[in-house]
Amino acid sequence: MKALEYVDRFLEGYKDYKKYWNYEDGCVLVGCIDLYAATGDKKYRDFVVDYCDRFVGPFGSIVNFDYRQYSTDSINASKALFFALDETGDSRYRAAIEQSMERVRNCPRCKCGNFFHKERYAWQVWLDGLYMLQPFYAAYEMRFGGKAQIGDIVNQFKNVRKNLYIEETGLYVHGWDESRAQFWCDKETGRSANYWLRSMGWYLMALIDCIDLIDEQLYEHRRALIDLFREAVAGILPYADEKSGMFFQVIDKKGLEGNYTETSGTAMVAYAVLKGVRLGVLSGEKAKPFGIRAFEGLLNEKLIENEDGSLSLKDICLVAGLGKGPDGGMPRDGSAEYYLSEPKCADDSKGTGPFMMALSEYLRAGKE
Repeated sequence: MKALEYVDRFLEGYKDYKKYWNYEDGCVLVGCIDLYAATGDKKYRDFVVDYCDRFVGPFGSIVNFDYRQYSTDSINASKALFFALDETGDSRYRAAIEQSMERVRNCPRCKCGNFFHKERYAWQVWLDGLYMLQPFYAAYEMRFGGKAQIGDIVNQFKNVRKNLYIEETGLYVHGWDESRAQFWCDKETGRSANYWLRSMGWYLMALIDCIDLIDEQLYEHRRALIDLFREAVAGILPYADEKSGMFFQVIDKKGLEGNYTETSGTAMVAYAVLKGVRLGVLSGEKAKPFGIRAFEGLLNEKLIENEDGSLSLKDICLVAGLGKGPDGGMPRDGSAEYYLSEPKCADDSKGTGPFMMALSEYLRAGKE
């Protein structure tokens, strides 16, 4: 299968995305864990264990953890520690999980109870951060925390529904400023202005991963997340491109000049929908075709063969955020024009990692 060939080549030449523990590598690690579950191929297992082995010291310290500030991004790669612990039984990984959880406990919060997206983004909640941190938090609570803080996790999702969801469109904006101080926010609501696809993708993946982790005994909490997930899926699916099944960088502005079907966010939606079907959270009859079409759109239009015979996954938004832009760059003001100004790239971990996750669900759905 061309998709598996692409992933294998990508992993064979993979270089750490950053020198410190980072969320981009975390996306690839989670993708490998999912592909190992889908295929049983040991090379995916070994990639994750080898990565963790390199960066977790003899007594469980994550040697390249970035302590310069609190950031939800810093937690994403720590999800792989649970897998490394289960696969090896090495107590280092149990200690490393505790180290990461201690950062979660001390992460600064908004008055509403949600974690700051980053310490330097005080009072701000971004959809991105829910994926980076909440599934790790849920996994910890279910295994080691006595399930005591599951309510905290669910309440943070509920706060996001209250503050970032727009009834008229069925979509979530990218970010919210509780202080109403940021130039990019509406001074009455605190919301940013537009719907960035990858941020919605992060949110959908955060929800379905937490639903997967929280067991049926916590029925009310799990049901609350399922209701949010179903609503969010129902909100985004009508915006799928009729031709390809994929989704646009600025979700609701298909006809805007420069708008394009974006790879990472489409992969995230496909993953979340197909996993939701597999878990019985979504209707297979109604939702599964959307997930299949979205992923096959990626296979048909975004996974390309280069002149030298190599494979590339194109049209990945390199980065997007809210706040002051890079020197000389366009301010990250949440406008549609801003999101379309960010460069596109190929084979970036923020796109390939979710592509791997979506591929795992595509395979588990019986597609080849």
